[in-house]
Amino acid sequence: MTEPRIAALVARLEKGGRKTQEVLGGLRAGQWQSVIYPDPRWTVRDLLAHFVAAEERLLELAQDVAAGGSGAPPGFDFDAFNAEQKERLSGQSPEVLLASLAEVRGRTLAWVGSLPEDRLDRVGRHPGLDVVSLETIITAIYGHQLLHMRDLVERLRGD
Repeated sequence: MTEPRIAALVARLEKGGRKTQEVLGGLRAGQWQSVIYPDPRWTVRDLLAHFVAAEERLLELAQDVAAGGSGAPPGFDFDAFNAEQKERLSGQSPEVLLASLAEVRGRTLAWVGSLPEDRLDRVGRHPGLDVVSLETIITAIYGHQLLHMRDLVERLRGD
């Protein structure tokens, strides 16, 4: 039987993953180039690539904290990270990125579902939140995507 805090995290991550796939999977071809953020310029496609890269990195950081590590290094430059990852993933189509996002979310879900609940109280550094509990780092994976999805949906309503 899954422990309650783990079950709640898994449920949030599953719900967020489904909603993101539903919204992004339903976009028309021309919507992928809609600008979500002007400075630095991010299109819907760039935002999807950001979701993939951010979840990959946050999963690594969470696993590090769960194993007793410190998480993100002090002074982690997430603007530089985002720019590097945007470039790294620039050649991938939205279809490939959607599949990558589903795959990394699947890995996140499997890992979180296997965690002993007492690990959630370990602390480590999140790139944007500073030193927080592992539970907060995992919640931030869901919250980060939710925040951007709100911006995306609002922007696409205007198109």
